[in-house]
Amino acid sequence: MLSLSMIVRNEAERLERCLASVAGFVDEMVVLDTGSDDGTAAIAAACGARVHHLPWPGDFAPARNHALELVKGDWVLVLDADEWLRPEARSPLRALMEQPQVLLINLLRQEVGAAQSPFSSVSRLFRRHPAIRWSRLYHAMVDDSVALLLEQEPHWQVVACAEPAVVHEGYRPDLLAASGKAARLREAMEAELAARPGDPYACAKLGALEVSQGQRTKGIALLEQGLAQANDGDGAVRYELLLHLAIARSPDQPAAAAALYRQALSLPLEERLTLGARLNLGALLLRQGELEEAAAHTAAVTRLCPELPLAWYNLGLIERQRLHLVEAIAAYRQALTLAPEHAEAQRNLAAAQLLAGDIPAAREGFRRAIALLEGQGQPQQAQDLALRAGALVRLDA
Repeated sequence: MLSLSMIVRNEAERLERCLASVAGFVDEMVVLDTGSDDGTAAIAAACGARVHHLPWPGDFAPARNHALELVKGDWVLVLDADEWLRPEARSPLRALMEQPQVLLINLLRQEVGAAQSPFSSVSRLFRRHPAIRWSRLYHAMVDDSVALLLEQEPHWQVVACAEPAVVHEGYRPDLLAASGKAARLREAMEAELAARPGDPYACAKLGALEVSQGQRTKGIALLEQGLAQANDGDGAVRYELLLHLAIARSPDQPAAAAALYRQALSLPLEERLTLGARLNLGALLLRQGELEEAAAHTAAVTRLCPELPLAWYNLGLIERQRLHLVEAIAAYRQALTLAPEHAEAQRNLAAAQLLAGDIPAAREGFRRAIALLEGQGQPQQAQDLALRAGALVRLDA
C-alpha cells in the first residue's frame, strides 16, 4: 500500500493538479492543513483525500512528522502542492518499490523555470519505518534519520529512479517574488546554520544565496567553510558547494572557476544533476575562446535537457564563433521555440542569417528583435538595435 503525505496551507490554486497527478497510483491521500483560509481543505476532500488539521508548529519538520503519523501505507510518497508526479515515472517507481531491500528511492525532480539547474534530487519516496523522521529547519529531509538507520540495519538499500519523477515550479522567479518565499527561505537558512555551525548543506544554501545577492565575500567564506567540512561521501552537497564557489570566482578568477566546475563534474552524480556546472563551464570557456570544449559541454546539456532555452542560446553563440552558421541558426531557432520572447536570441539569429547571406530572413529577424525589445519596455535598446541593424540591412524594405 502506498500513501501520499502532504502538508498544505492556502494552496487552492495548485492542490488539485498535484492530487490528480497521483490518482490511481497511490492507495490513500492524506493532507494535513496547517491553517488555510481559502478552499484548500475542501478541494483536498473533493479529490478524495483524508484531511487533517494542525496549527502551524513553527517549521516544516514537525509538521511533516505529524503528517507521517497519519498515513497507513507500507510506502510513503511526499509531495508539495507546487509539485506533481509525471505519469512516465509510475512504472519504474512501482518496479523499485517491489524490491524487498529498497528503503528509500531518490526522485529526480524537474525544476520549472530554473535557468541553470533544471534538475534536483529529492528523497521523497520511502518505506514507512518507525526510525524514519523528518529533521532540519531549512528544507526538512529524512536523510539524517535514514543514514542512522542504515548504520543499525545495513541490509537496506537507497536507490535512485533514473526517470524524472516530479515536476516542481516553486522556484520560478515570479512565484518567489509574489509569495515572499525568498525572505522566508533566508530566515530558515540562517536558523539552520545557527543550529548547525559549519554544516556543509547549510553553508551551501546560504553561501549560494549571498553570492546571488551580491555579497560575494560573505558567500565565498561560507562556501569554503562548507567545503572544508564536507564529507567525501556526500557528493550532492560537495557539488553544490563547488558549483556556487565557481560562480562566485568566475568574474575575476576564471581559471580557478573552471577548475572548480571540473571538480564538480568529476563527482559520481547522475549527469542531469550536474547540468548547471556543465552549462556554466561552457559559457566560461566561450569567453576564454576555448570553443571546442565549450561546444562539447554545451551540446551535452542540450542532449540531456533539450527543454532548456539557455543551453540552445549558448550553443548558438558558440557555433557562430566557430563560423558554423547552419548549426548556430538551428540552435537559435530552438532557443526561440522554447522561449519566443528571448530578444537576444532573436537578434543573434538575425545576425547569423545575415552572415549566411539570407537577407530577407535577417531583415525580418531584426524587426522581430526590435519589436520584442519595445514590448519588454526597453525602448533605448530597441532604438540602438534599429540603428545598428539599419546600417547593415534595409529594415523598411
